[in-house]
Amino acid sequence: MRKSLVAAIPAAALGAVAAHDLAQKRHAILRNFPVVGHARFWLERIGPELRQYIVAGNDEERPFSRDQRRWVYASAKLQNNYFGFGTDNDLEHSDGNVIVHHRTFGRAYPTHGAVGQEARLPGAKVLGGPRGRRHAFRPESVVNISGMSFGSLSGNAIEAINRGAAAAGCLHNTGEGAISPYHRQGADLVFQIGTAYFGCRDDDGRFSLPRLKDLVAEAPVRALEIKLSQGAKPGLGGVLPGPKVSREIAETRGVPEGVDCLSPSRHAEFDDVDSLLDFVELLADETGLPVGIKSAVGDLGFWEDLAEAMARGDRGVDFVTIDGGEGGTGASPLIFTDAVSLPFRLGFARAYAEFARRGLHEDVTFIGSGKLGLPDNAVVAFALGADLVNVAREAMLAVGCVQAQQCHTGECPTGVATQNPWLAHGLDPVLKGERVANYVKTLRRDLLKVSETCGVEHPALIGPDSVEVLDNLADGRLLHEIYGYEPGWGYPSEADRAEIAAIMAATDEEETRTEGPPETAEEGEPGDQHAGEGGTESVDV
Repeated sequence: MRKSLVAAIPAAALGAVAAHDLAQKRHAILRNFPVVGHARFWLERIGPELRQYIVAGNDEERPFSRDQRRWVYASAKLQNNYFGFGTDNDLEHSDGNVIVHHRTFGRAYPTHGAVGQEARLPGAKVLGGPRGRRHAFRPESVVNISGMSFGSLSGNAIEAINRGAAAAGCLHNTGEGAISPYHRQGADLVFQIGTAYFGCRDDDGRFSLPRLKDLVAEAPVRALEIKLSQGAKPGLGGVLPGPKVSREIAETRGVPEGVDCLSPSRHAEFDDVDSLLDFVELLADETGLPVGIKSAVGDLGFWEDLAEAMARGDRGVDFVTIDGGEGGTGASPLIFTDAVSLPFRLGFARAYAEFARRGLHEDVTFIGSGKLGLPDNAVVAFALGADLVNVAREAMLAVGCVQAQQCHTGECPTGVATQNPWLAHGLDPVLKGERVANYVKTLRRDLLKVSETCGVEHPALIGPDSVEVLDNLADGRLLHEIYGYEPGWGYPSEADRAEIAAIMAATDEEETRTEGPPETAEEGEPGDQHAGEGGTESVDV
């Protein structure tokens, strides 16, 4: 009797589901196929995970393929990040493949970046030097952390990234969400000034110079970046819903707790190039810091006007961060993610050219962002004239992101892009900070290796004549041909080239653990599996 009752319970539950499915009118599949129709919605829900781990090939997924993620994961854990048997890229039939031209002989003797060494790669230009900023400096690293706000990322994720940036000697951009306690773990900061002026706003939400100066005085801020737009959603303001505006976020941003936190689509302190440059010079004079802008590239009229105004010599930005349309974001409408703003290579080349035509390219530090945390993409950026590259999602991968693409829901399973305390608590900021540092150092090492392969001492010295893009097996063009670069474009000044070559020649690197081929690779941490075993990447989140 009891057994019959136990068996009847599941049958009754299925009957109830079937009755509900037949009665409801929202889903035709469920009315036509009661109970079993739920499998369709379940498979749709777990489809990204199925494709990620079972269906997709090594070089198919976007935004980051399995091979790309595996390289980041292995680099972050000091495991073997080499690949065997040959490239997965379809060189025979597809176009757009990047080929770096190696040189048989070159002036750079390959002494740096060997297995067992980390690559010290300072910037080739002094940030703020050409305009005489009081606190001009040479960045210690050509690879730095892009703007990701506390609020978009969890506090543990921000802390891990800051710890990693400090250990790797690179700059950490705060994002437009102001400076939180998690940003104060040792790394030097680039303070991003967004349209809502979080961290430097008055009680009415307007920009406050006194509050900015107070912030700069008590935090390790090395530069200021005025955010005009970002590649994944240019022209859009942000919204952090009230339920997500915790006491901690409210205190950090200077907004009311529990109330929707809105970022306008444009700045209130300036409305054209002339007033923008006045604002830049005001910030630079009052703080002594280098001041730059971050922007996606769309209409070239802005860049023409900016370069023309700077050509007069009395005002100008110290650096320009170009964000490509392939860059990441926590949330954006599909039309903006897919179709608004130019991809990095095209956008950067067009903006750079406006400065170069007026002889300004040697006096501005150019920073690239948008999937540039992979060595091949970064090499193209340097060849086009970038002096530094910023990484965002690649740093998130090093922290433990598995590309679940749940950033917009607040349900990130690894605690990276969420404010859910339970999900965030699983992310150990100390351990993950070490992995961020490992990843940055490994990327620098690979960039140095490629530089030496091209016969030069530093990636900023790789020019547009060293990188070719294949249309197919019958045709290919060098970068300067594709983007119309004139002779001398894509490089620092002769003086900067000579100085960075001397700095690199004098580099005395310290021994450190690093990845390598199987016979020289350091073993991973206890319990880790080598990335790539069994055809999948080792995430170990």
